[in-house]
Order: sequence, then C-alpha cells, then structure tokens
Amino acid sequence: MAGIAVGRLIEERKCWRKDHPFGFVARPTKQDDGTLNNKEWECAIPGKKGTPWENGLYKLKMIFKDDYPTTPPKCKFDPPLFHPNVYPSGTVCLSLLDEDKDWRPAVTIKQILLGIQDLLNDPNIKDPAQAEAYTIYCQDKNEYERRVRAQAKKFPDTAL
Repeated sequence: MAGIAVGRLIEERKCWRKDHPFGFVARPTKQDDGTLNNKEWECAIPGKKGTPWENGLYKLKMIFKDDYPTTPPKCKFDPPLFHPNVYPSGTVCLSLLDEDKDWRPAVTIKQILLGIQDLLNDPNIKDPAQAEAYTIYCQDKNEYERRVRAQAKKFPDTAL
C-alpha cells in the first residue's frame, strides 16, 4: 500500500513543479541521509491580498499515511495559527481534509493548499477548533482582524 502512496506523491511533486500558484511552497522534506521523505512535506501558504492575512507566509506540514490517497493528509501549521478552524496543536480543521466529509482521493495537494488559503479569511464558524479565536471572531471582528494582522507581521512573506 505504501508504494501507491509514494507513487502518487512523486506524481504530485512533478505536477506541482510544473504548475503551482504564485507564492505557495510545497516540497517533500529531506531525511538525514539526504534522500526525500515523500510522505512528509513542508508547505507555505501566502495570505490573500486585500485580507488581514496579506503579507504573511504561513508554514504548514503535510503528513501522508501509507494509505494515501484513500485517506487525506494531516495538515498542521507550524507554528500554530490564531484561527477558529486551527486546533491549538496547529492541525487544520477543514471538511476537505475529512474522509467522512469532503475528502476524495482525486483531491490534489494544490487543491488542499488553495482550500486552506480560502479558509484563512473565510472561517467555518459551524466547525470551530480553537475557542479563543472562535469567540473573538464571533464577538469582535475588529479585534480578530487586528490579531490576524499582527500574526501576519510575525510570519512575513520572506520566511522561506
């Protein structure tokens, strides 16, 4: 089964290198011996222009199991972000990444990263993962946006 996952991830990498959205990063990590670990990727998602997330570059790890693409990867911001749909551990809560909801084996890494970028400025308040960010988002949008802008400054678009 692991062979299927690695084969798919090698294909994904080829596609990504040919065509990926501007400002995004996605690449397998390197192991101690210098070879690629295709089942763990380092990614970065830029904040969308015209949003409080603008000018930030948010680092994310994608961890793939042996049964990928049957199951989705685990996506985790490192360091964790202040966001209603990001658990305090950094793990992203998104229906696209839930095999019981919207996950399909045809979903690509590019689609996942674009979906997470959309989620940043458009949280799903019906599925909160972080109490503090959820509460502030619901009760005081100005304070929420102030905190997001401060976070964007902490993770400038020159981080990688």
